[in-house]
Amino acid sequence: MGRKFEVRKAAMAKTNLQKTKLYSRYGKEIYMAAKQGGPSPDANMTLKRIIEKAKSEQVPSDIIKRNIDKASSSVGEDYHSIRYEGFGPGGSTVLVDAMTDNVNRTVSEVRNCFTKSAGKLGVTGSVEHGYEHLSHVVVEGKTPDEILELLLEKDVDIIDIELEENATLITAKGYDLEALVEAVSSDESLSITLQESGWFALDEITLDEASNPMFQKLLGMLDSVDDVSDVYHNVAEDKA
Repeated sequence: MGRKFEVRKAAMAKTNLQKTKLYSRYGKEIYMAAKQGGPSPDANMTLKRIIEKAKSEQVPSDIIKRNIDKASSSVGEDYHSIRYEGFGPGGSTVLVDAMTDNVNRTVSEVRNCFTKSAGKLGVTGSVEHGYEHLSHVVVEGKTPDEILELLLEKDVDIIDIELEENATLITAKGYDLEALVEAVSSDESLSITLQESGWFALDEITLDEASNPMFQKLLGMLDSVDDVSDVYHNVAEDKA
């Protein structure tokens, strides 16, 4: 993809997940999607999208099947999605998304990460206002004009559509990802190579040499918390 797409993708600034954590995260998401919307991917578009994304990140089929079966049998935990907002070193801000079956445990672990990294946990709304929630879908197979015509027919709102090398990058509001993917998937000549939603900082900052090590420590500690699924921040990717 072109430079513009790479910059946008980097701006999401999600921490890289180790395989074990990646599998755990998708296991929880698949379990909850199947429990809430039914175990059939054909009838449950949320489940279908998560499964497709899990497969693209090489999550083993047995993990996918195991969590669908667990949801079907009504045996298992109830996970809750929760967001924490915090302030890191050097004026950095951080959004932490978690999926947990024990909120008290998770908030304690997340707070500890901030406290030990010269940061502090904020209240709801203290950081999120500095971010925008966007979806990005990269499509191959037709021109941007042809794809736009399809999206208009399907009554899907988008923010931007543009050609990036040999593919089309579609930007939409974050919560419109499923509708966007469903619309594109209705045309068999189109191929989706990336689908992602996340929180993008409206303004990025660059950390100085004194603050950057502590910020990296914060990211590392958050990545080690099992319940944490995604981390977003406002630090320029090439400096962090």
